[in-house]
Amino acid sequence: MASISLTPRAARRINEIVAAEPGKAVLRVSVAGGGCSGFQYEFGLEEGKEADDLTVERDGATVVIDSVSLPYLLGSEIDFVDDLIGAQFRIQNPNASASCGCGTSFSI
Repeated sequence: MASISLTPRAARRINEIVAAEPGKAVLRVSVAGGGCSGFQYEFGLEEGKEADDLTVERDGATVVIDSVSLPYLLGSEIDFVDDLIGAQFRIQNPNASASCGCGTSFSI
């Protein structure tokens, strides 16, 4: 099965965000319908994981992905970039056939 990975930059940023949010321990990444390309990525902080979540860890950072979103994200790399359009998590998704210019939505 193809895995999901975190870059060192993403892990570092997740650790910074979680440290500043008492009671939050993980970053949840999910896929929802919508966005300009059909699907969009959603990010949120949570206390922990659910029973059916996939857990991805690196350098003390934890990302959880629900079982519905997992097939859309298999093989992806989660990165954190700080460039001219702003600082954001960016997903390099091999399953996406197209994505919007801002990188937050995609189609399959």
